[in-house]
Amino acid sequence: MEPNPLSQIFDTVNSLTLLAFFGCWWGYAFYAQYNSKRRTCLVSVLHQFRLAWMSRLLRRDNRIADASVMANLERSSLFFASSSLLIIAGLFTALSYSEQALSIINDFEFLTPTTQTEWELKIIVLVVIFVYAFFTFTWSVRQYNFCSVLVGSAPLATERGIEESERELYAMHMAKVCSLAANQFNYGLRAYYFAMAFSAWFLGPYFCMAASLMVVAVLYRREFRSKTFKTLSRGLVIKSHAS
Repeated sequence: MEPNPLSQIFDTVNSLTLLAFFGCWWGYAFYAQYNSKRRTCLVSVLHQFRLAWMSRLLRRDNRIADASVMANLERSSLFFASSSLLIIAGLFTALSYSEQALSIINDFEFLTPTTQTEWELKIIVLVVIFVYAFFTFTWSVRQYNFCSVLVGSAPLATERGIEESERELYAMHMAKVCSLAANQFNYGLRAYYFAMAFSAWFLGPYFCMAASLMVVAVLYRREFRSKTFKTLSRGLVIKSHAS
């Protein structure tokens, strides 16, 4: 009875590497989402600025600048969505050149030898990651479209018969939809980061583990400890005192 190729690939080290990779990705995603509702972070601070943006939007009639900002945000998601398709096409091309790629990789003595089945499985996992990123970015684009519709249908500052409480509620809904779109964009970027960490597996399982931990450290610092976050937090305090 011939041994199963999958059992040879997913030995103890590779299984632990796969578990560590997805554990870092999903674990950090859960941690960031949980803490964004309970402590100040980049996501929560930006939502407050979006709420202030939408509140001021309802107080002016000329909203050309607001539409331009919304279009720029949408273009960022479109760029990464189209980039994901190009990367997926490149990964499928890499599948057809497996033998040539393996001959190059296996020539390096300090790298872990890789079989063709292992190479193809890793490429397929990368394809799945970027497919997820594509759907995430396109959903972000659609949500920015929804937000643009809300901006277009927002009551004018000179429009009569609308109470201030109704304007505040409308601004809250617009800010919420805009934040949902931004969160989807953030999830897509996070997939790119962890795809880079997974690519380190081509060098060896321990490289992938180290890269996954490094990505978690980078994401945590940027969302909870970065200078940008601290500057935005100070701006939020200034805004609250001014109001």
